[in-house]
Amino acid sequence: MTREEFKEKAKNSIDDIFAKLDELEVKKNKAQEDVKQKYEQRKAELSAKRADLQMKYQELSTVSEGKWEEAKKDFYKSLDSLKDGFSKLASIFR
Repeated sequence: MTREEFKEKAKNSIDDIFAKLDELEVKKNKAQEDVKQKYEQRKAELSAKRADLQMKYQELSTVSEGKWEEAKKDFYKSLDSLKDGFSKLASIFR
């Protein structure tokens, strides 16, 4: 997989998660107050993970060839962390 293919795949992963977060936001707006509070707490925790993922994605564009593999690993680690946080956030509505 080329760098550009990887970046496109990474961008699609990010877009997919962010779209799912938007869907949860709609559910939150229809939920009871106690669910809304739990949601907001977990969402705050997820914000840092989201920012980290965006930073890791930006690094993919500027990283040297010698650090490419490390940058990919860091991106995947951050993506997995965000997915885990998303799962915890989504579990509120189950």
